Amino acid sequence: MKQYILMHKQTKTSGGNNVTKQIEKQLEDIQKVAKLNEGKNLKYSILTMGCQLNENDSEKLCGMIEKMNYTKTENLADSNLIVFNTCCVRENAEDRLFGKLGEVKKYKEEKGTIIAIGGCMMQEKHIVEKLRQSYPFFDIVFGTHTLHQFPTDLYQILCSHKRIEDILDIDGEIIEGLPIKRDDNIKASVTIMNGCNNFCTYCIVPYVRGRERSRSPKDILQEIENLAKQGYKEVTLLGQNVNSYLRVEREKQIPFEEYQGVHSFATLLRAVNEIQGIERIRFISPHPKDFTDDVIEAIRDCDKVCKLIHLPLQSGSTQILKVMNRKYTKEQYLALVEKMKKMIPNVTFSTDIIVGFPGETEEDFADTLDVVEKVGFEQVYMFIYSRRVGTPADKMENQIPEEIKHERFERLKKLVEQKMEKQNQKYVGTIQKVLIEGKSKNNDKMLTGRTDSNRVVILEAAEELAGKCIPLKIVSEHMWYLKGEVAE
Repeated sequence: MKQYILMHKQTKTSGGNNVTKQIEKQLEDIQKVAKLNEGKNLKYSILTMGCQLNENDSEKLCGMIEKMNYTKTENLADSNLIVFNTCCVRENAEDRLFGKLGEVKKYKEEKGTIIAIGGCMMQEKHIVEKLRQSYPFFDIVFGTHTLHQFPTDLYQILCSHKRIEDILDIDGEIIEGLPIKRDDNIKASVTIMNGCNNFCTYCIVPYVRGRERSRSPKDILQEIENLAKQGYKEVTLLGQNVNSYLRVEREKQIPFEEYQGVHSFATLLRAVNEIQGIERIRFISPHPKDFTDDVIEAIRDCDKVCKLIHLPLQSGSTQILKVMNRKYTKEQYLALVEKMKKMIPNVTFSTDIIVGFPGETEEDFADTLDVVEKVGFEQVYMFIYSRRVGTPADKMENQIPEEIKHERFERLKKLVEQKMEKQNQKYVGTIQKVLIEGKSKNNDKMLTGRTDSNRVVILEAAEELAGKCIPLKIVSEHMWYLKGEVAE
């Protein structure tokens, strides 16, 4: 197939009419592709790389693709359409993408499989250029701001066989009303905002997802109400910085429709808490600097909001936090933890930590270990610092040697596992309310669920309990899970 570059010439526009027209255009093109594919028994695969925001984006892609008469398959060899939804936070995501592209090239050559690559990584110009040079067999590249235009891109490929590069460098509008296909029927993620304004020096996200834009309260609450009607029991509110929801709109006096009293993250939590049928509410990721008292009070007061708070630390060193542009100190972080412990009964914490950031000394790393000791996190997501082209940290001269990064990572891992073992022991003999999610992936004779604090629990019980939130007595602890039984 002869391929061409077809760049969409778009400009940033605003207003409800433009958004409505875009939705109508995509729904029309969904029908056009569906008609072209009618009776052909076409299959698609989607490979998602990255965070829960990427997973939520993939659910939207699946919803659109299945409306266009494709059936999902896990077998790449059977696919007529392969979609990669990429992440650019870690370097290994690039390695994985390029490795998979090498794998699917043969399917392109043998049966003309359509190859589409989207997500955060496609907002990086050097990545798109590498694709053109080394993997020129792709058909569609789409960015984070043009995901909703995938039906139009696919329709043009099917009709004209011209390569599409559908990327906007400006912040895209929030598009509502397109199909979504969720893999889970008990838990669902709901994006409440897109983009980030924090510009942490290690992070590429503000450059690829743009500035903060909040969804309207009405759209969010109506989506969650619909999920409740479909039988979903748990929702996770998603955003790069959820506790600054609607902050930009308030500060810049950008008009938004207040709905059911929602004008901030705290009031959103309270409104979601009132939705009948939803039994659990989680949220990620907040920023410590934006944890205002009204949010803490809402977590305390709302019985459905889980008392596990994900509070990203990144580093325990005040000096490293300053270079990271995190806008809080070690002391302020610990003071916030203590305030939450006093205000919220049974509160627990999880966190993110980066090891080996440029300039990190042994003393800086010791501060990180000190915070882990003092807080007693339920879960710690540990990362070795990975350079990202386009970020200030990538240009810093005092990069840490790989062997030191890995040695520190192992020390942190050892401490976290020691703390986790002690944390696990406190659960034994207690009664925990657990949302049963279904069969265990590792043992189909067992059911699995999670506590309020997100601890995995396995148990022997009837499969009919799936989707129910029930009290379990914890009878034993293991490093990565607890074992429970139905409480008498």
